[in-house]
Amino acid sequence: MSSITIDLEAKQRIRIPFDVDFFCNRYQTENEKFVFSSPSIETLEKNLFYLLKNSYHVDLESKFVRKPWLLSYEQYGTVTLDYLIMYINDVSCVEDFNIPSVILPTMSAIIKICQDKVTKTSKPNLLEKIEW
Repeated sequence: MSSITIDLEAKQRIRIPFDVDFFCNRYQTENEKFVFSSPSIETLEKNLFYLLKNSYHVDLESKFVRKPWLLSYEQYGTVTLDYLIMYINDVSCVEDFNIPSVILPTMSAIIKICQDKVTKTSKPNLLEKIEW
């Protein structure tokens, strides 16, 4: 069995519609050589109450303590929604993911807000005063 390369992993993740970068605004440098996502997750912030309304509570089993990726995999079939679980539950780091009850948005609610995400083809905003 060969190990996964960074290139292969990047190609696999680009096909996942739940990647955190798709929920962010994109910016580029003035010379348009570098494009990156912003640190804010605007789509999640804008739809937080919708996600909370369309969520359910579960008790956090011990096997999920400090492992939101594992909970994401068991609930949604993908590890890429771990950040969403942490965001919804106001947990800022994996070490703090040890709460008695977890709020989990329904998959239909997640898919609904994905329709509001920033598309890969949209032109990024230009940054001000950064020349590379």
